[in-house]
Amino acid sequence: MGEVMFRGNTVMNGYFKDLKATEEVFAGGWMRTGDLGVRHADGYIQVKDRLKDIIISGLENISTIEVESVVYSHESAVVGRPDEYWGETPCAFVKLKDGASADAEEIIGFCRARLPDFMVPKSVVFGELPKTSTGKMQKFVLRERAKAMGSLFMNGGGKMLEI
Repeated sequence: MGEVMFRGNTVMNGYFKDLKATEEVFAGGWMRTGDLGVRHADGYIQVKDRLKDIIISGLENISTIEVESVVYSHESAVVGRPDEYWGETPCAFVKLKDGASADAEEIIGFCRARLPDFMVPKSVVFGELPKTSTGKMQKFVLRERAKAMGSLFMNGGGKMLEI
Protein backbone atom coordinates (compact mmCIF):
# COMPACT_ATOMS: atom_id res chain seq x y z
CA MET A 1 0.00 0.00 0.00
CA GLY A 2 1.25 3.48 -0.80
CA GLU A 3 0.14 7.04 -1.44
CA VAL A 4 -1.56 7.72 -4.77
CA MET A 5 0.42 10.38 -6.67
CA PHE A 6 0.06 11.91 -10.14
CA ARG A 7 2.28 13.75 -12.57
CA GLY A 8 1.51 14.94 -16.10
CA ASN A 9 0.06 17.65 -18.27
CA THR A 10 -3.52 17.02 -17.14
CA VAL A 11 -2.77 17.55 -13.45
CA MET A 12 -3.66 20.92 -11.90
CA ASN A 13 -0.95 23.60 -11.63
CA GLY A 14 -1.68 24.36 -7.98
CA TYR A 15 -4.12 25.90 -5.54
CA PHE A 16 -5.38 29.39 -6.38
CA LYS A 17 -3.49 31.97 -4.29
CA ASP A 18 -2.20 29.33 -1.85
CA LEU A 19 1.50 28.83 -2.50
CA LYS A 20 2.13 26.92 0.77
CA ALA A 21 -0.55 24.29 0.06
CA THR A 22 0.67 23.98 -3.54
CA GLU A 23 4.25 23.35 -2.37
CA GLU A 24 3.06 20.67 0.09
CA VAL A 25 0.90 18.86 -2.47
CA PHE A 26 3.57 18.95 -5.19
CA ALA A 27 6.59 18.02 -3.02
CA GLY A 28 9.05 16.07 -5.14
CA GLY A 29 7.34 17.00 -8.40
CA TRP A 30 4.35 14.69 -7.93
CA MET A 31 0.82 15.67 -6.92
CA ARG A 32 0.18 13.89 -3.62
CA THR A 33 -3.53 13.06 -3.26
CA GLY A 34 -3.52 11.99 0.38
CA ASP A 35 -5.19 8.71 -0.66
CA LEU A 36 -3.67 5.32 0.14
CA GLY A 37 -4.09 2.53 -2.35
CA VAL A 38 -2.73 -0.60 -3.95
CA ARG A 39 -1.88 -1.09 -7.61
CA HIS A 40 -3.10 -4.38 -9.05
CA ALA A 41 -1.36 -6.40 -11.76
CA ASP A 42 -3.83 -5.15 -14.38
CA GLY A 43 -2.75 -1.54 -13.65
CA TYR A 44 -5.86 -0.49 -11.74
CA ILE A 45 -5.43 1.37 -8.46
CA GLN A 46 -7.73 0.47 -5.58
CA VAL A 47 -8.05 3.29 -3.04
CA LYS A 48 -8.02 1.87 0.50
CA ASP A 49 -8.24 4.94 2.76
CA ARG A 50 -7.17 8.53 3.30
CA LEU A 51 -3.66 8.98 4.70
CA LYS A 52 -4.92 11.31 7.44
CA ASP A 53 -7.60 8.81 8.48
CA ILE A 54 -5.24 5.89 9.17
CA ILE A 55 -5.14 4.99 12.89
CA ILE A 56 -1.74 3.96 14.24
CA SER A 57 -2.26 1.70 17.23
CA GLY A 58 0.90 0.23 18.66
CA LEU A 59 2.79 -0.89 15.59
CA GLU A 60 -0.35 -1.58 13.54
CA ASN A 61 -1.93 0.63 10.88
CA ILE A 62 -5.73 0.47 10.94
CA SER A 63 -7.84 1.45 7.93
CA THR A 64 -10.92 3.31 9.13
CA ILE A 65 -12.77 2.33 5.95
CA GLU A 66 -12.25 -1.35 6.76
CA VAL A 67 -13.64 -0.95 10.29
CA GLU A 68 -16.56 1.19 9.04
CA SER A 69 -17.45 -1.49 6.48
CA VAL A 70 -18.13 -3.91 9.35
CA VAL A 71 -20.57 -1.51 11.03
CA TYR A 72 -22.24 -0.88 7.64
CA SER A 73 -25.75 -1.65 8.88
CA HIS A 74 -25.71 1.68 10.75
CA GLU A 75 -24.34 5.05 9.73
CA SER A 76 -20.87 5.21 11.25
CA ALA A 77 -17.46 6.81 11.17
CA VAL A 78 -14.28 5.59 12.81
CA VAL A 79 -11.45 7.84 13.97
CA GLY A 80 -8.41 7.47 16.18
CA ARG A 81 -8.82 8.24 19.87
CA PRO A 82 -5.68 9.11 21.86
CA ASP A 83 -4.43 6.31 24.08
CA GLU A 84 -1.55 6.60 26.55
CA TYR A 85 -0.51 2.99 25.96
CA TRP A 86 -1.23 2.30 22.25
CA GLY A 87 -0.91 5.82 20.82
CA GLU A 88 -4.39 5.63 19.28
CA THR A 89 -7.29 3.21 19.37
CA PRO A 90 -10.32 3.02 17.06
CA CYS A 91 -13.34 5.00 18.25
CA ALA A 92 -16.63 4.39 16.43
CA PHE A 93 -19.22 7.13 16.15
CA VAL A 94 -22.55 5.52 15.30
CA LYS A 95 -25.97 6.84 14.36
CA LEU A 96 -28.44 3.99 14.68
CA LYS A 97 -31.02 3.52 11.95
CA ASP A 98 -34.55 4.56 12.85
CA GLY A 99 -36.19 1.93 15.01
CA ALA A 100 -32.92 0.07 15.63
CA SER A 101 -31.38 -0.46 19.02
CA ALA A 102 -27.87 -1.48 20.02
CA ASP A 103 -25.42 -0.72 22.76
CA ALA A 104 -21.66 -0.37 22.74
CA GLU A 105 -21.13 -3.98 23.84
CA GLU A 106 -23.16 -5.27 20.87
CA ILE A 107 -21.29 -3.09 18.35
CA ILE A 108 -17.91 -4.10 19.79
CA GLY A 109 -18.89 -7.79 19.90
CA PHE A 110 -20.11 -7.67 16.29
CA CYS A 111 -16.79 -6.12 15.22
CA ARG A 112 -14.77 -8.57 17.33
CA ALA A 113 -16.34 -11.50 15.46
CA ARG A 114 -15.31 -10.02 12.09
CA LEU A 115 -12.06 -8.11 12.65
CA PRO A 116 -8.66 -8.73 14.23
CA ASP A 117 -8.55 -7.58 17.86
CA PHE A 118 -6.36 -4.55 17.18
CA MET A 119 -8.94 -3.19 14.69
CA VAL A 120 -11.97 -3.53 16.98
CA PRO A 121 -13.25 -0.15 18.26
CA LYS A 122 -12.38 0.27 21.92
CA SER A 123 -15.05 2.95 22.41
CA VAL A 124 -18.41 3.61 20.79
CA VAL A 125 -20.25 6.94 20.82
CA PHE A 126 -23.89 7.14 19.72
CA GLY A 127 -25.50 10.23 18.23
CA GLU A 128 -25.78 12.44 15.18
CA LEU A 129 -22.81 12.53 12.82
CA PRO A 130 -21.61 15.93 11.55
CA LYS A 131 -21.92 16.42 7.79
CA THR A 132 -21.44 19.18 5.27
CA SER A 133 -24.39 20.60 3.35
CA THR A 134 -23.61 18.08 0.59
CA GLY A 135 -23.74 15.13 3.00
CA LYS A 136 -20.00 14.48 3.32
CA MET A 137 -18.92 13.24 6.74
CA GLN A 138 -16.85 15.77 8.71
CA LYS A 139 -14.26 13.44 10.21
CA PHE A 140 -12.14 16.35 11.41
CA VAL A 141 -14.97 17.24 13.82
CA LEU A 142 -15.10 13.64 15.07
CA ARG A 143 -11.30 13.55 15.47
CA GLU A 144 -11.58 16.65 17.69
CA ARG A 145 -14.37 15.01 19.74
CA ALA A 146 -12.28 11.87 20.19
CA LYS A 147 -9.27 13.94 21.19
CA ALA A 148 -11.38 15.85 23.74
CA MET A 149 -12.50 12.53 25.26
CA GLY A 150 -8.87 11.90 26.24
CA SER A 151 -7.01 8.65 26.59
CA LEU A 152 -9.15 5.58 27.11
CA PHE A 153 -6.32 3.97 29.05
CA MET A 154 -5.96 6.90 31.45
CA ASN A 155 -9.69 7.62 31.84
CA GLY A 156 -10.89 4.11 32.31
CA GLY A 157 -7.88 2.17 33.53
CA GLY A 158 -8.27 -0.17 30.57
CA LYS A 159 -12.09 0.02 30.51
CA MET A 160 -13.21 -1.06 27.04
CA LEU A 161 -16.61 0.64 26.70
CA GLU A 162 -17.79 4.20 26.61
CA ILE A 163 -21.33 5.33 25.90
